[in-house]
Amino acid sequence: MSNLTDMEIFARVVSAGSMSAAGREMNLSPAVVSKRIRRLEDKLGTRLLQRTTRQIALTESGQGFYERVIAIIASVEEAEAFVARGSAQARGVLKVAAPTSFGRLHIAPYLGKFLADNPDLSVNLDLEDSFVDIVGDGYDMAIRIAELSDSSLVARRLAPVHRILCASPDYLARHGEPTSITDLADNHVCLAAANQDPWRLVGPNGLENVRTLAPVRTNSSEVVRECLLAGVGVALRSTWDVGPELRDGKLKILLPQYRASKDVGLHAVYPSRRFLPAKVRVFIDFLAQLYGPHPYWDAGLDDWLTLPDQTPSEKLDRPLTQSNVRP
Repeated sequence: MSNLTDMEIFARVVSAGSMSAAGREMNLSPAVVSKRIRRLEDKLGTRLLQRTTRQIALTESGQGFYERVIAIIASVEEAEAFVARGSAQARGVLKVAAPTSFGRLHIAPYLGKFLADNPDLSVNLDLEDSFVDIVGDGYDMAIRIAELSDSSLVARRLAPVHRILCASPDYLARHGEPTSITDLADNHVCLAAANQDPWRLVGPNGLENVRTLAPVRTNSSEVVRECLLAGVGVALRSTWDVGPELRDGKLKILLPQYRASKDVGLHAVYPSRRFLPAKVRVFIDFLAQLYGPHPYWDAGLDDWLTLPDQTPSEKLDRPLTQSNVRP
């Protein structure tokens, strides 16, 4: 390993656990390693390592610096590989943020295949339902289910998202089916997480808002789902979330002429189109191929998801095709 930078030596010391072990790996004497670390600390104006006779420990500044250094080294190695082989190979750590339920159901089960196809890559998948600051929090990309507004970020639409009103047969046996939006709002238990109130529904009369009211209030979409299955009330859910229950008859679609906005979609969001790392590109391509314009979670629901004509030539929510997938 020649022409080592001080940052590379620092990273190797941390991974090896001691200066002597790192020196053996790099064919450098412990004295040289110690001198290079001191030079780096002097340049930065802070202590990175707490040294004892047998081991080292990262300071708080050192921990933050190390996390960023290994990301820089991975990017440099990727750039060198691109030049050497004429194509970029995915390698390093891919840091991804995704919604909790979607990540658990539709990302985690497929990571094994993705990693088998990309053996030089590892994935750090963070699941949370709030929107993260991709750049500020150090993410390579995020998966978002939203109607995205213009921003400095780049978004690629991966799949359509169908959100429908539904309830369990047990709830409907006790309360009957709503016959209209007014009946739904006035006479039924409407379940929603705190950040999903009100419901914004598109129907024959355009956009309508429905305020939700239920004996259960929560900030968790998964709690809403469990209450829905338990017969507590009506909920507005995505087919990626309740597709199996709809097919099995555990849930029934209500007022099918009403949906959440068709502009809501599943998106991969990342900072820059121009400098797109190979690790981000291959993961986005993998998900796009996995989901597609007719995602597997909608299989068997075509008759329910295709609405009657609103006019002779228009449907409220026509299936997404390759021609209108946004990059």
